[in-house]
Amino acid sequence: MYNDRPIPRIDPRRPYVIGPSGLKRIVLGESVGSREPLLAGHAHSQQKPQRSAGPFAKRSLVVIHTDRGALDEAARETLAAAAIMASADTEVLVVLFGAQAEALGDAAALAGADRVLCVEDPGYAPERKLALLAQLWKQEAPQQVCFPDRGADADLGRRFACRQRLAMASDVIEVVAGHEVRRLAPGGRFAVRDIPPVLLLARKVADARLPFRGAGVAMPDLKLPVAQERIRDLGSRSCPASQLALEEADLIVSAGNGVQDTAGLRQLAETMGAAVGASRVAVDDGRFTRDKQVGATGKTVQASAYLAFGISGAVQHLQGIKECRHVIAVNLDASAPIVKRADLTLVEDCQALIAALNKLLAAERSARPVTENTR
Repeated sequence: MYNDRPIPRIDPRRPYVIGPSGLKRIVLGESVGSREPLLAGHAHSQQKPQRSAGPFAKRSLVVIHTDRGALDEAARETLAAAAIMASADTEVLVVLFGAQAEALGDAAALAGADRVLCVEDPGYAPERKLALLAQLWKQEAPQQVCFPDRGADADLGRRFACRQRLAMASDVIEVVAGHEVRRLAPGGRFAVRDIPPVLLLARKVADARLPFRGAGVAMPDLKLPVAQERIRDLGSRSCPASQLALEEADLIVSAGNGVQDTAGLRQLAETMGAAVGASRVAVDDGRFTRDKQVGATGKTVQASAYLAFGISGAVQHLQGIKECRHVIAVNLDASAPIVKRADLTLVEDCQALIAALNKLLAAERSARPVTENTR
């Protein structure tokens, strides 16, 4: 009988060897080879070699606005590019707006930073930030100052280059250690030039997975100097998520072929303050308009959280969500392609889950005390 036989077990950490292509090759029955560590955190104990132990005679400065106190992929790529360009006697110094050195020191070191300076982000205050960068430019005398070519970083980089009257290269898509950068010239051609003092680095400029790490020395947090701002920041006012373009949404609730109750999904998105997206199948079926389509033939999104209800995960759709930080999938098929991409998968009927979430949120909203505005 089956109960009389031992249950066959396969050790998930069985020995393997690394083949010429860099892939793991497992030979069943062999007892020679490497094993996966028992604890996931044990992998970090095998530290990467430090890029350079100094002494440092030169500096390379990297300026980054963090994403809610964390380094996103563009930030890590910019740091990696600066580390690749740095020689053995060049220190990579990073200034992080809106972060704490204790929280990001190790992450910055893995991205190639040798010294980490953190500054509280005051919001839109370009004059104060320029005053700080001017102090660092005089104090550290860096050879290059690198910014990610996006949003607040690109704006600050262009202001800094103009204020200091420095040469600048934008749309840099490749760095060559030592002498050159390659940038996207008009017409789509590549232009090669010497490295200027200010660099605005585009996405994919370097692979953030470096074979080395920086020293990652965390310095005391800096204080922004006092400066007269020409523009007064009145703060930001949020608009309904339904009015946001998908490319700008931070939270997206997306529907696939498994969602028939579109009204329930829209209600859930409105309650959560999320934008509504859809797969191509759901759009072709007429349940959503074409501007809601996410994927290679639709919109490419960069949300912090992407909730995929009833989406199997075709290649085209996965291309559209590859820049999302967290993906949560709800699907009855545990072997759907989106499960491999998702950070969290719920094997559940999406219709039932949407209804349950709407009911739960409605109960919480009704139980919340009502505050009257007496103004």
